[in-house]
Amino acid sequence: MRHFTFKTLDELARAAEDLGAGHVRFEPDPARVRQALARTVRVGRFTLGNSLAIHPMEGCDGTPDGCPGELTWRRYERFAEGGAKLLWFEATAVREDGRANTRQLWITRRNVAEFARLVGRMREIHRAAWGDTGDPLIPVQLTHSGRYSVPVKTIAYHNPFIDAASGVPPGYPVIGDGELERLEDDYVEAARLALEAGFDGIDLKVTHGYLLSELMGAKTREGRYGGPLENRARFVQNVLGKIRAAIGGRLLLCMRLGCFDGVPYLRDPMTGAGVPCDFPVPYPYGFGVNPENPLEPGLAEVKQAIGWFRDRGIELINVSAGSPYYNPHIGRPFEKPDEGNYEQPEHPLLGVDRHFRIAGELQQAFPDLPLVGTGYSWLQRYAINAGAWNIERGNIAIMGIGRNSLAYPDFARDALEKGELDELRVCKTLTYCTFLMRTKTHPLGQFPTGCPPFDKGVYGSIMKEARAARRLVDLK
Repeated sequence: MRHFTFKTLDELARAAEDLGAGHVRFEPDPARVRQALARTVRVGRFTLGNSLAIHPMEGCDGTPDGCPGELTWRRYERFAEGGAKLLWFEATAVREDGRANTRQLWITRRNVAEFARLVGRMREIHRAAWGDTGDPLIPVQLTHSGRYSVPVKTIAYHNPFIDAASGVPPGYPVIGDGELERLEDDYVEAARLALEAGFDGIDLKVTHGYLLSELMGAKTREGRYGGPLENRARFVQNVLGKIRAAIGGRLLLCMRLGCFDGVPYLRDPMTGAGVPCDFPVPYPYGFGVNPENPLEPGLAEVKQAIGWFRDRGIELINVSAGSPYYNPHIGRPFEKPDEGNYEQPEHPLLGVDRHFRIAGELQQAFPDLPLVGTGYSWLQRYAINAGAWNIERGNIAIMGIGRNSLAYPDFARDALEKGELDELRVCKTLTYCTFLMRTKTHPLGQFPTGCPPFDKGVYGSIMKEARAARRLVDLK
């Protein structure tokens, strides 16, 4: 079903109002849009040169040993030239068994020099394009993919609904407390390597259902890392403390935090729409959920955890929600699902509103901690109007762009110079990038992901190859 039919900003604003999406508001004046997005932001000891970020967007295009590949270099060169000052480097595994696919980046002693070359190249390109307007801030996202690791899954606890969605049998072993302690040290070693590679900071990936995110919702887990919130936050707090002890304040500590897990959704075979699983009430799982209605956020624990993380040294948080594996409409409202997945169970504007509502409430609760907002791409050319509104009113410090950065890597230049985006270049949220990410029939075990509609010269042929490979599998 087509939802984005708006020809003007006024039409979109009226639709948001009619749907009750009261947190989706827009700054209509291009001059004020430019002014808001050009604001500098103090982030720890850094001053960010504008209020625009590129989210950590995985390309699934590394080499088998975890090095950046040719398309990885191309993507980050394009991002560096584009003009956003916060270039959030994608999910990079801290050890091999934490990779979500065979081409996910993985930082090691053997390849740290390659990461250093890429970071250096990003800075060089940015300076050439933008002169003395300030260097970009480049944190790297560190991750362990948990139950989505390949070839062996690692789970923090059993949630029967997520187990069913991810193919985990009831008797599958849960990672032990001792192994989690050892994994903490792997994060510290990865942080040391990130510092050596020239990254400005590290981001702990605590979202999208990966291991650290799953720990935050492990209310039924026994032992030191489960049950009460202080136990569920123990891993993250331990890692932060160990990094500070190992390298002091030489790295900015950041986090992409999933602030609303929600519940798994299934595809209704009759309608094709997404429907929530048949969950119990109170719902005994998850982070950021209202246990009496887990279809709604509950932010009390989120605020408590953010306070702890801030006290442990976190100076920048990227606000996220949902899981692309079992409720993708929550994390990224879309116009068209990836092939075989469910249709939107709600109008995408309501999903955008949820993102803005969560981020706004958290930013208001922590006004001195800069937060990066998510959920803008579905708004297409009007995304920056919404970002400017939220920045002007203190609902967020930094506007982040994800999928649209693959389609339109220099969106920031048009935002800062014109106060508007090019309708012919913005992402239409048709989810081809996700189709590529989910297609594993490539000889290296994973197709690289990008934007086939707007980067046809590279990804058009890759998309054709992926579809042909998928058809062969379906015929077997």
